[in-house]
Amino acid sequence: MTMKVLLLNGSPHKTGCTYTALTEVERELNKCGLEAEHFWIGTKPTMGCIACGKCLESRRCWYEKDRLNEFLGKLEEFDGFIFGTPIYYAGISGQLKSFMDRAFYGKAGMFCNKPAAAVVSCRRGGAMGGWEDVTRFFGMTNMPIVTSQYGNQVHGNTPEEVLQDLEGLQTMRHLAQNMAWMLKCIEAGKKAGVVEPDVEPMIRTNFIR
Repeated sequence: MTMKVLLLNGSPHKTGCTYTALTEVERELNKCGLEAEHFWIGTKPTMGCIACGKCLESRRCWYEKDRLNEFLGKLEEFDGFIFGTPIYYAGISGQLKSFMDRAFYGKAGMFCNKPAAAVVSCRRGGAMGGWEDVTRFFGMTNMPIVTSQYGNQVHGNTPEEVLQDLEGLQTMRHLAQNMAWMLKCIEAGKKAGVVEPDVEPMIRTNFIR
């Protein structure tokens, strides 16, 4: 079975700069023998997490007016994830932050041990702060983090300008190659009898008791 990577677009622009970067990743993943699918979070208002805990009971978010539950329903189909975002005020889009807060809180176990990467698009600056914002989710969810030759970023104010960022596009291709390599290594390990690490039940300790 062909391995699949989900490319999540956290921009309000469906086919803008972030999409252009993710499309470069997609092309290279296909060359490496992997399938890729785009998922756009859309422009409907994205609910922030209100810490109600309903998702821990039903495995779905109670809020049905954005695309989060549709996304959660697709998690089992994919072996790896790449989350893309534009940079606003040196951080990720507000829609994506709200989306990821709810997705990772309610379905953290579905992401466990699946490789992930962040891709950011900016006009001029703030890229690394946004990259760190997204990557923190992976580091707190037992997800192997896929990197590239430099920060996973493209620069440009329009898709046409992004296509002129030759280093950025090369970085996207290297990212795709590294994602494919990691997924193939994991698959080879499983066939050789290497098992995933057991995840102990989390021990929660508070600083104030």
